[in-house]
Amino acid sequence: MFNKILVALDRSDNAQEIFNNALDLAKINNSKLMLLHVLSSEEEGSPYMPPFSFWEYSPALSAQTWQFYQKEWDVFKTEGLKMLQSFGSQANTADVSTEFRQIVGSPGQVICKVAREWDADLILVGRRGLSGLTEFLLGSVSNYVLHHAHCSVLTINTSVTVEEPEVLQEANSAN
Repeated sequence: MFNKILVALDRSDNAQEIFNNALDLAKINNSKLMLLHVLSSEEEGSPYMPPFSFWEYSPALSAQTWQFYQKEWDVFKTEGLKMLQSFGSQANTADVSTEFRQIVGSPGQVICKVAREWDADLILVGRRGLSGLTEFLLGSVSNYVLHHAHCSVLTINTSVTVEEPEVLQEANSAN
């Protein structure tokens, strides 16, 4: 049924759960896996980009700040590759054909583009459970993929709960 499954992963605590679901599905369907990590400033734990307005006032300090940012970004990229290699190794041990990619960009757009180029039959993506104002402000990768993918999409609801902003909590308690 599903010959090629693209698995969108990030470095969150839920990555293992998402990967395990993908691996089980791949074993059942004798599918190939594409493990994808999108390097993005939107990902939790990514380095913060220094503000550009700061550069005009202190060029020397800005250069140091930029070098520090680059080192942090390099560590972030390396950790992403280690995660992909680890999951790839687990899949190969389970006799599931697997490849992986790590690409810089907007997560939803990159996931849909790679799925189309790789001709995936299914995209497996995690869902943080955002809703309402929180989803509107932070965006939702899974929501984007659901509405823009060329193939079927399976979202995995992860067990992490995201607290809504205090404004929403106060509004809910008033009702």
